[in-house]
Amino acid sequence: MSLAGPFQLTELFPSPHPAASGVRGCLWPCSCCSHHLWPCWEQRRGCCWELNFSNIWRTRCMSRAVASFLPCSLSSQVSYEASSKKLSNKRVFPSFLRTIPSDQLQVDAMVRLLKTFGWTWVAVVGSDNNYGLQGLQMLHEAAPQEGICFAYQGVIPASSAEVARMVLEVVASAANVVTVFANKRSALLFLWEAARQNVTGKVWLGTEDWSLATEIWKIPGVQGIGTVLGVTIHQARLSGMKAFEAAFAASEEAGAHRGDAGSCRNCKERCSQRFSRFRKLPDRQVPSPYDTQGAFSVYSAVYVMAHALHHLLGCQTGVCQKGTVYPWQLLKEVKRVNFSLNHRQIYFDTNGDPLVGYDLVLWTWAGQEWNYTVVGSFDRNPDRLSIHKDRLLWHTEDNQVPDSVCSKECGTGEQKVQQGMHQCCFHCVGCSPGTFLNRSDPYTCQKCQKDQWAPDRSEACFDRTVIFMLWDDPISVALLAANTLLLLLVAGTTGVFVRNRHTPVVKSAGGWMCFAMLGSLACASLSLYCFFGAPGHFVCLLRLSVYSTCLTGCLSCMAARSVQIVIIFKMAARAPGLYGAWRKYHGSGLLIGAITGLQGTMVLTSLTISPPAPYKNYEAFEELILLECSQGDTIPVFWMIFNSLLGVACFTISYAGKDLPNSYNEAKCITFSNLIYFVSFITYTTAASIYKGKYLAAIHIATLLCTLAGIFGGYFAPKAYVILFHSHLNTNQHFQMSIQSYTKRVNAAG
Repeated sequence: MSLAGPFQLTELFPSPHPAASGVRGCLWPCSCCSHHLWPCWEQRRGCCWELNFSNIWRTRCMSRAVASFLPCSLSSQVSYEASSKKLSNKRVFPSFLRTIPSDQLQVDAMVRLLKTFGWTWVAVVGSDNNYGLQGLQMLHEAAPQEGICFAYQGVIPASSAEVARMVLEVVASAANVVTVFANKRSALLFLWEAARQNVTGKVWLGTEDWSLATEIWKIPGVQGIGTVLGVTIHQARLSGMKAFEAAFAASEEAGAHRGDAGSCRNCKERCSQRFSRFRKLPDRQVPSPYDTQGAFSVYSAVYVMAHALHHLLGCQTGVCQKGTVYPWQLLKEVKRVNFSLNHRQIYFDTNGDPLVGYDLVLWTWAGQEWNYTVVGSFDRNPDRLSIHKDRLLWHTEDNQVPDSVCSKECGTGEQKVQQGMHQCCFHCVGCSPGTFLNRSDPYTCQKCQKDQWAPDRSEACFDRTVIFMLWDDPISVALLAANTLLLLLVAGTTGVFVRNRHTPVVKSAGGWMCFAMLGSLACASLSLYCFFGAPGHFVCLLRLSVYSTCLTGCLSCMAARSVQIVIIFKMAARAPGLYGAWRKYHGSGLLIGAITGLQGTMVLTSLTISPPAPYKNYEAFEELILLECSQGDTIPVFWMIFNSLLGVACFTISYAGKDLPNSYNEAKCITFSNLIYFVSFITYTTAASIYKGKYLAAIHIATLLCTLAGIFGGYFAPKAYVILFHSHLNTNQHFQMSIQSYTKRVNAAG
C-alpha cells in the first residue's frame, strides 16, 4: 500500500515529457530526472520513492543526515516525519522544510495542557534517542517557567529489568501524571511494564508518535492503567485512499494497473511489489489512525513539491517551460507555496515549519474495544489551547480532574516557602501587616508603598488616610469650646481685676504681676487654636513655642510672688536689707524677666537649630498617616525640663510660706495649680506610651488645656470669687486683722 494513494501528477501540471503522462502509483514522475532537478536521484534510488509504513521510523534518523549535505547544492528537502527542533535552524539547514510540526510546538502544547489542569507535580520519561532526549530537554526548559516541577525524570532503558525498576520509581514519586515523550518502541516497553505491574490511577500524557499507535493500545491490561491523553497532529482525511487500497486489493498481480507508463514500467513494478509485500502483513490489513495521519503528511509533502514545480516551470499558463531548473530556484518556490489541500491550508513559516497544530485525544474503551475521542486542540498563530471539558472521561469515580501537585495551593495572602529543591513543594506563611502577596510572585510578600497599608494576609495594598485635628471633629469641637470658655473666663477675670485693682485682694495677688499672669494665660490659650486643622510651617513655628513661653511667664510670676511673700513675712525681721534691695531693684520684675528671657532664648535657639515643620508620621498607625509638626531634637527636651523645674521651684517656695496670713497666703493656690500641671504632664506621658490611636493629638491638647485651667482655677478663681461674692472680705480692715492675728501667733510661738 502506497502512502500517497493514487496520485495523478498531471492533474497538478502538464508534464513536457511524454513518458510522464498517465503515471499512477509512483510518488514522483520519471520525467523529473530529465529536468535536471535531481541528477543523482535516479542513480541512487530511481524515480519512485520507497515510502511505506515499514520504513517510516527510519525517516526521522535519515532526515538530519540528508539535510546536512543538501544545503551545499540548496536542493529542497520536504520531510513528512522529522520533527526535531534543530531542523528549524535555517542557518544550519537552509533548504529543509517539513509538513509535520516541530517538537517544540508539541512541548508547548503539553506544557500548556499541564498548566490548564493544574498538574504541577509530574513524572517525565523519554526514549533513548534524539526524539526522546530532545523532548526531555525542551520540557526541562519550558515546564519550570510555568511552575511545573518534575517529580521524576528518566530515559527508558532497553532492559526489561531496568524498565521495571523505572516504573517502580515513577510510582514512588507520588506524581499522578506521567508524560511519556518517546517513540512507539520505547513507549511500548514502558507501558507494557506499567500494565504488568498493575499501575492504576494515573494520567498518561503521550506524544504524537505513539498516541494513536495500534501496538500500544493492544497491550494486555492497558485499559486499566488510568486516563490516557495524547497529542496528535491535526486529523485530515486523505481523499482517494480507500479507492487506492481497493484497487490494489482486488488484484493479486502487481502489474494489474491500467495503462502503461512507458519508461516508468520498472518504477510501477517496484512500487507494486512493495505494496504486495506490505498488504500481506497480517497486522496491517486495516490502517490505524497513526498510519492515516502519516499518509497525509507524505501526501502534503508531494503536493508541496508539485506546486513548487508547477509555478517554477510556469505551468499555470498552460505550457510548461523546458529549460534548465536549478535547485535554488526550486527551493525558493517551495518556501512560497500556499495552497489548500483537503480543506487544509499548506504553507510554511520562516523556519520552514507548517502552521499546523495538534489535536488532543482521549483513549476510550467499550469493553476490550479501543477508540479515541478528540477532546481539544492546540493551534498556532496564535498559540491557543482549546479543551472540550464535557468530552473528558477521567478514571476517578466522580469524573473530577485528578490532582497532581506536591503541595496544596496556599490560601489568600499566604506566601509559599519552598521546601527542598523543588519550587512546587512548599509550606504556606501568611503575609504580615504592611505587606501583600502579588500573584506574579507567590514566594515573596512584598512591602506596601509608604502611603499605603495592608492588613494581615492581604493580596493588595490600600491608601492610608491622612488625619489631623479637624475643626469639625466632635472631640475638636469639645476642646475648642472648653478653650474658648477658658479664654472668656480669663478675659472676664482680667476685667474684674482691672476694676478692683486698688483693692487688697488684687494687691495681695501680686498687683501688676497678676495682670502679667492673666495675659500669659490668655496668650497660651490662644496658641491652642494652632493645634487644629492641617498644620502649616507658620503654625508649627508658633504653637508650642508660644505656649511654652507663655506658660513660663505665668509660672515665673507665681514664683516671684511666692518669693516676695516669703521675704516680707519670713526674712524682713532677720534681713531687713534684703527686703529693701528687693523693692529698690524691683526684684519681682528682674526674676520674671530673667526666667522668661532664659526660656525665650532657649526657644529661639531651638527654632533656629531645628525648626519644626509639617511632616507625615507613618509610624504612629498602620492604616493612617498622622499629619503633625515635627518638634526637632531639642525643643521637647529643654522646654519640658525647664518648665518642670520651674514648677517644682514654685511648689517648694509656696510650700515654705504655708503658715503665712490667710489673706496673703498663696501657698495653697500655687500648690494646687502646680499639682494640676504635674498631673496633666504625667497623664499625657503615660497615655503617649500606651495609646497610639488617632486621638493622641486630642489628648495632648487636653493636657495643655488642663494645665492652663489648673493655674486659672487654683490661683485666680478664688480671688475673683471673693471680689464678686464676698466683698466684705476685700477690705483693708480684714487684711489688717489677718496680719495682726499672724503676728500674735508668731510672737506666742517665739
